[in-house]
Amino acid sequence: MTTSNSSTTTTAGGSTAQQWAGRRVLVTGAEGFIGSTLVDLLVEAGAEVRAFVHYKPYAEKGNLARYLAPGSPVEMIAGDVRDAGRVMDAVAGCDTVFHLAALIGIPYSYDSPGAYVQTNVVGTENIAEACRRHGVRRLVHTSTSEVYGTARTAPISEEHPLQPQSPYSASKIGADMMALSHWHAFELPVTVVRPFNTYGPRQSARAVIPTILAQLHSGARQIKLGSLTPTRDFTYVTDTAAGFLALADCDRALGQVVNLGSGREIAIGALAEALIAASGRTAEVVVDRTRLRPSGSEVERLLSDNSRARQWASWEPQVPLKEGLERTSEWVADHLHLFRAERYQV
Repeated sequence: MTTSNSSTTTTAGGSTAQQWAGRRVLVTGAEGFIGSTLVDLLVEAGAEVRAFVHYKPYAEKGNLARYLAPGSPVEMIAGDVRDAGRVMDAVAGCDTVFHLAALIGIPYSYDSPGAYVQTNVVGTENIAEACRRHGVRRLVHTSTSEVYGTARTAPISEEHPLQPQSPYSASKIGADMMALSHWHAFELPVTVVRPFNTYGPRQSARAVIPTILAQLHSGARQIKLGSLTPTRDFTYVTDTAAGFLALADCDRALGQVVNLGSGREIAIGALAEALIAASGRTAEVVVDRTRLRPSGSEVERLLSDNSRARQWASWEPQVPLKEGLERTSEWVADHLHLFRAERYQV
């Protein structure tokens, strides 16, 4: 097992991370919302980034399009985490692997649970095995607060029971256990990072904040949502990405799960009102029954205990919710062509 004693530097979000200059780092799911933000932070820190992106025949790179020019600090590798051979090639020569690739979205998991098992569980096994065989310094595996289900106790610590309230959360529980099994069985240096509700620029319309903002900036007078009473713990995306960097250099977190959340909660109804204020628009909030989760599947409360991240990795969020919502509102308004406010995106 390898541990780190390298020099440190301060990254966005106020966390302390290793000096990344010259290190080859693999990010799976690199074109995604959190993944692309993490790539940006790594590039700024001087890392040699290898971006593992899902293959598309039309070669669209989405959030990573700015790195396509010759001489880019980002090497693109297209593939699929379900392909063990392709994953093995992608991991070769890497110091650190950030595994963010996953099939996400709760509603679609009701229709296609098997696809979630293949991508999230089998894909994670492929990543972990490749990291073991290539002897990487650290694997940072991405979990989700959805694995906790509705809070039995709050704030939710990493010791909270896991509750598979949707096929998506069940697949992520399986992925987490697969990653941790490689720590116990093979001493693979892995940390499981469990973000709560991350938000900010680049997030797709399947998430609640861009869903609301897209409706507002399209001129809607009524904001259509599912249940208004559940609470969520929101963290701005650069803070979440900074937490990944901090934990990648935190030896105390080896073989452990670490929450990344703000430690504050807000009900979805109150969030909608805050977004109306942030956007400068006028609207009323109404319940759209087509957006309600099945009975027994709705997670009613998520509130993070982030003590481990604070104490072990000196990480804490830097962007207040009001400021983050205003930034996100501006981004959605500038990129409204990416959203279809009239359609519920699962």
